[in-house]
Amino acid sequence: MIMTVNTLAIVGTGIMGMGIAQIAAQAGIQVLLYDAKAGAAEQGRHSLQAMLEKLTARGKFSDDELQAMLNRLTVVQELSQIATAEIVVEAIIENLDIKKQLFAQLEEVVTADTILATNTSSLSVTAIAADCEYPERVAGFHFFNPVPLMKIVEIIPGLSTQQSVVDALTDLAKRMGHLGVVAKDTPGFIVNHGGRAYGTEALKILGEGVASFEQIDRILRDGAGFRMGPFELLDLTGIDVSHPVMESIYDQFYHEARYRPHPLTRQMLVGKKLGRKVGGGFYQYEKGQKISVDSAQNQSSEVLVSDATISSVWICADLAEDKTQLVDYLNAHDVTIDDNDTPHPDSLVLLAIYGEDTTNAAIRYQVDPKQAVAIDMLTELTKHRTLMPSIVTQERFVAQAYALFGSSTGNKGSDSREADAQEACSATLIAESTGFVAQRVVAMVINLGCDIAMQKIATPEDIDNAVKLGLGYPYGPISWGDHLGASRVLLILERIYALTGDSRYRPSPWLQRRAKLAVSLFTQQAIY
Repeated sequence: MIMTVNTLAIVGTGIMGMGIAQIAAQAGIQVLLYDAKAGAAEQGRHSLQAMLEKLTARGKFSDDELQAMLNRLTVVQELSQIATAEIVVEAIIENLDIKKQLFAQLEEVVTADTILATNTSSLSVTAIAADCEYPERVAGFHFFNPVPLMKIVEIIPGLSTQQSVVDALTDLAKRMGHLGVVAKDTPGFIVNHGGRAYGTEALKILGEGVASFEQIDRILRDGAGFRMGPFELLDLTGIDVSHPVMESIYDQFYHEARYRPHPLTRQMLVGKKLGRKVGGGFYQYEKGQKISVDSAQNQSSEVLVSDATISSVWICADLAEDKTQLVDYLNAHDVTIDDNDTPHPDSLVLLAIYGEDTTNAAIRYQVDPKQAVAIDMLTELTKHRTLMPSIVTQERFVAQAYALFGSSTGNKGSDSREADAQEACSATLIAESTGFVAQRVVAMVINLGCDIAMQKIATPEDIDNAVKLGLGYPYGPISWGDHLGASRVLLILERIYALTGDSRYRPSPWLQRRAKLAVSLFTQQAIY
């Protein structure tokens, strides 16, 4: 039988602790609030009450519901007063020694049947439980901030945790309106593990001089569909929080190349450029609002397009569907298509490629790199477009490409609704990169999700839900791979790995097998 939870104790009444208290009280559970700091529990309850009253004034709760929730929130002054709780959730500082001391104290006051849960985001649950008398009743119960809005919680059994504890926490999560996903006790669990690819790859791209941080943010936000750009996110989270997590996971996985941090964030940490909280990180802030101006990123390109005369465009694409889409786009804009076997010397050579730079693609397709501009077709043309000239592409061909795909869309036919819609899109010119910005980041996100599945840290479905809900990505990594096509993602990674020799880009065997068999990335091997 699954335990029925009537009383939940929260130890640590900061933002996370009170967020958990709120959803528990809303679910009809009695909540005991304890904090070792004098007055902290009272302050936490007072702040929560003020917030609930505002929500009630907006019609979220009735007056009776508000009063019932407040009646379920009880501040206790002594740790011994939580003895009646069926589950205790610890939400204190991320320090292993301090957590272990607390759990030793908890075992002195609770019954042998009480579940002890830790909201740790990065520490080993097994290590926290190691010195406990009953390590089998200890588990991770990791929520995300803000708890009431982030409808996901990771449930992490340690090496000794009983299945009944996992079942009880999964049931409790559901009762509180959250999806509980079970993860192995590994560094970063699911969400913080799966989120490593986004920031670290964006930092690597920035460090290579491929694009500015504003451009990278714009491409990934407007083109790939992420809610925030990686540098906006780093500023919001704070470099003092993000960089130590990067280093910790990198170290805990014994310097696995996929998790490699970048020296820039270490430098920013030392230089106290921490982000929004101090008024400056990658961007500058005033009263918490971003004030940096990045609208001039394509100013030089806008100057170029003023006299861009497009003679004709020769297209070559790795995928047939990309070529069809580009032909339709050019026809809609009344642009002449050069359909000769080899491009005319005056034709813009447009290359729709994956996992490659423009130079190598031009050589592979046996065209003149001085005429070539590559375009990223991983994102749709109705979204933000990314263009990549080679290092020798002539200025006139760069101007033509930008005139076609930038905010001023060249020779557009006046009767085309599709072209009218696309006119609002803008384009970003980037320096040569082995793979475009979106290709590199999205492929790494998917590949890491596949590797987490291969390690059986969680089921593919739980990985997908946890990353999507916990990080706000447009897709979970597994479903994103299916949406784009596993073979296309594999092509990106194989080419980048071959061209760079960097093991961070090696494709996961999980991805390789499913791409080659043309089956969903959710496919699991049957156990016989």
